Amino acid sequence: MNNTYSQKIIEHFTNPRNVGEIANPDGMSEVGNPRCGDMMKLTIKVGKNEKDEEIVEDIKFKTYGCAAAIATSSMLTELAKGKTLIEAEKIGKDDIANELGGLSDIKMHCSNLAEGAMKKAIEDYRRKRGS
Repeated sequence: MNNTYSQKIIEHFTNPRNVGEIANPDGMSEVGNPRCGDMMKLTIKVGKNEKDEEIVEDIKFKTYGCAAAIATSSMLTELAKGKTLIEAEKIGKDDIANELGGLSDIKMHCSNLAEGAMKKAIEDYRRKRGS
């Protein structure tokens, strides 16, 4: 492992959270970065909270890529789970990177990938619902 990775990145890479795929997801996205070869598939299940707001009830990912791509995917799922769709949509690349203890400039594109996947999965959900 490269010394430029924080302990939190190493932890999320070696022990990723929410890996897999939701059967019959409410929203799905597949994003990739052709420059480095990282690919991410994100699936979400949408539920309601006590205020009747739509929330990310469950979220799973499958990522093919480097340690940072897997760690950012894992952290995204941790940050989004239980949040309203509006809150989840606002999770940005800097939020993900900061939660992981920072990413080098050369690996920041991995956070962009995770951020984009979340937005596209929510867009897919809304498109399917006609909203």
